[in-house]
Amino acid sequence: MNPVRDKNLESSGSPSASVSNGMKVFIAADHAGFALKNALMEHIRTLGYEGMDMGAFQQDPDDDYPDFVIPLAEKVAEENARVADSARGIVVGGSGQGEAMCCNRVKGVRAAVFYGGASEIVQLAREHNDANVLSLGARFLTTDDAFAAVQSFLETPFSDSPRHARRLAKF
Repeated sequence: MNPVRDKNLESSGSPSASVSNGMKVFIAADHAGFALKNALMEHIRTLGYEGMDMGAFQQDPDDDYPDFVIPLAEKVAEENARVADSARGIVVGGSGQGEAMCCNRVKGVRAAVFYGGASEIVQLAREHNDANVLSLGARFLTTDDAFAAVQSFLETPFSDSPRHARRLAKF
């Protein structure tokens, strides 16, 4: 049995759209990121988005992050294949590294890691690399730092400059 399920499926079987601009925001975490994920769900709502919770749905120290972040990455890729930049994902783990590695194995996903330091890195990941998944290291971030990173991630557009688009085409 797959422990992952989308709690925000409408009766049609597809996730509901974001309240603000139609962008869907999927979020997932393992046990290490569970508490921060729940706080981020509320923060995403205050920003005007409806987040789609992809799990974990309970605190379980024996869970495995691939069970949650791979389905999230697949959802982001699927939605963006239909309509460009229509979905973003946020994954939360202890360091965010393993979560990003899993996500980056899914075609169409570009996950960037943030675990503190200069928050401009999140903006650059969006502007220069068109990152569509943000991977957060819960053991290294304050809640306020995570909130700021998520807001920057959701509000920063891809620059679409020829040099950045050219580089992305080489992926």
